[in-house]
Amino acid sequence: MTTNQNNLTTSWGAPVGDNQNSMTAGSRGPTLIQDVHLLEKLAHFNRERVPERVVHAKGAGAHGYFEVTNDVSTYTKANFLSEVGKRTPLFVRFSTVAGENGSADSVRDPRGFAVKFYTEEGNYDLVGNNTPVFFIRDAIKFPDFIHTQKRHPVTHLKNPDAVWDFWSLSPESLHQVTILMSDRGIPATYRHMHGFGSHTFKWVNAEGEGVWIKYHFKTEQGIKNLTEEVGTKIAGENPDYHTQDLFEAIEKGDFPAWKLYVQIMPLEDADTYHFDPFDVTKVWSQKDYPLIEVGRMVLNRNPENYFAEVEQATFSPGTLVPGIEPSPDKMLQGRLFAYADAHRYRVGANHNSLPINRPKAEVHNYQRDGQMRFDNNGGGSVYYEPNSFGGPAESPENKTTAYPVSGAADSSAYDQNDHYTQAGDLYRLLSEEERTRLVSNIVGSMKQVTKDDIKLRQIQHFYQADPEYGKRVAEGLNLSVPQEV
Repeated sequence: MTTNQNNLTTSWGAPVGDNQNSMTAGSRGPTLIQDVHLLEKLAHFNRERVPERVVHAKGAGAHGYFEVTNDVSTYTKANFLSEVGKRTPLFVRFSTVAGENGSADSVRDPRGFAVKFYTEEGNYDLVGNNTPVFFIRDAIKFPDFIHTQKRHPVTHLKNPDAVWDFWSLSPESLHQVTILMSDRGIPATYRHMHGFGSHTFKWVNAEGEGVWIKYHFKTEQGIKNLTEEVGTKIAGENPDYHTQDLFEAIEKGDFPAWKLYVQIMPLEDADTYHFDPFDVTKVWSQKDYPLIEVGRMVLNRNPENYFAEVEQATFSPGTLVPGIEPSPDKMLQGRLFAYADAHRYRVGANHNSLPINRPKAEVHNYQRDGQMRFDNNGGGSVYYEPNSFGGPAESPENKTTAYPVSGAADSSAYDQNDHYTQAGDLYRLLSEEERTRLVSNIVGSMKQVTKDDIKLRQIQHFYQADPEYGKRVAEGLNLSVPQEV
């Protein structure tokens, strides 16, 4: 049987049955490694750009420390969180998402917020953004989403048609689109924005008891944002505005700081909460799960060499320590593979041995050779496991804790598809002035779209979130207000 030219296929020509949902154990997951289409998609995507990062190419970084200010040992056995007053050195990289290495800092774009903790038990990477949610909730859609943010392969220009076509066909993006187009879409500086782990993670204490958690970094500098007009003006005058601001603030001793909080959800609540708590397009209500203080992050030292420290820094949500584990979040599950895979390609198989990435804890494993191996490569020590020569062996007490999974191995969507409630709630929380700027930003962006059917499809999503929201965008685009949804 020949493949229809309209059929999506793998790189080997096999037709793809589902390109919207990763193969998971049941609707919740976790994601199965047997989903070879997902792995191929992510692995190829990671290798599309040489040598800069595919996403988050433009960024700035700084060294600092994290100090525990509240006892959370009831919830996690992570050593760096074990006692009030304990300090852990860290490195942070802030970034834009879509632009290239030389792009402007002050564009409307999410900001990466990646923290590397050099703990006594190895490195812990918390790789998030300045928003609590994301555009998609399944990693299988990530390469396609990022393609829409990049340049057209013929014109080499940004393509608003692709951006809004994808969003209009992916209603789960509406919550993040609303945040992006709001005042918070262009932070005034990296210092004046919050940070979020975005995903749900699992904390486990010394007794093996677990809870689900979400991370919130609250800036002590206060939230400040740029309008579209000011951001555009700065982009033309100083495209490195945020990079310069961070460096100069630290250089003069005005050290940026954030308070870290977590929301904590009992494991059993995940089965009864009114939406799936692992869906990264949703936030947990702080009325249901209040913020609990954990500690304080301070940035107090600039890099000595940008390339060696900022450009070669590698972060992965799969870089974990005992007491902190993944959740079944499908977007997170894909990132556990994709980030480390991208680093092995971009920086090399031994990227973790570079000074900026090397843990403060001693490393004992059987990984040998590989490009740019610049230490003694393990010398003459035993190079396999199990062995009877006294080589390092596993510690069963540090195994990831178990949780039950069930369901058929299938390309499964999330069970719940309410993409509108939280986006509508956010719209109604805004002041009239903030709504006006939100609609103006959306209209300004969508006016560049050449096809009315894309605009109308997106307006329907705004309308379902809140009728006023959809009506105002439609009027701004001189299109008919939708009568039915």
